[in-house]
Amino acid sequence: MNKTFAHRLALVSLLALIAMAAGSRATSQDTADSVLRPPKGAQMAIVVFEDLQCPMCRRTAPLVEQASKTYKIPVIRHDFPLPMHNWSYQAAVMARFFDTHSKQLGNEFRDYIFENQLDITPQTLRGYAEKFATAHKVDLPFMIDPNGKLAAEVNADRDLGKAIKLDHTPTVYIVTSRNSSKPYVEVKDNNQLYSTIDAMMKE
Repeated sequence: MNKTFAHRLALVSLLALIAMAAGSRATSQDTADSVLRPPKGAQMAIVVFEDLQCPMCRRTAPLVEQASKTYKIPVIRHDFPLPMHNWSYQAAVMARFFDTHSKQLGNEFRDYIFENQLDITPQTLRGYAEKFATAHKVDLPFMIDPNGKLAAEVNADRDLGKAIKLDHTPTVYIVTSRNSSKPYVEVKDNNQLYSTIDAMMKE
């Protein structure tokens, strides 16, 4: 192989790598643009990626709920169970089961899990779910997800999070349709939740 050909081959390989990296960034941006937007009929929303076993998620959830009521904007909750937690994935699947009865019931279950998070273990999770189901007059089947459909929904949410490069929970965004140049902002400090919403409303 002569030096000229070798140099050309190296250049082609480098350009291919650059194109792949650019394509990956574009895909990530496209995914973020499609996920981080208000639902139909709303101009603003709070989008949250959460893990039901995450202590900070437990502390953040009621603050987000209160902000939602204060500003009358919806909350969109996504599952992002982290591999280090030993029962959060199964809890997310259970939440999806309650979602099949109503989205409100599913979110009530998520909040119920947060309220009892410190006492839940892999061994006691089912018991807490049964207690919640009984209180809400729902039959909890022995096999909650026999065909894997609910797990697939959890996986899809987690894949969305990975696609937009999430690496922690909770990840909270304020999203808006009012400003196309700045459609979403991440809230990195709970103390800035309200001020971020105020700023987004003014733009």
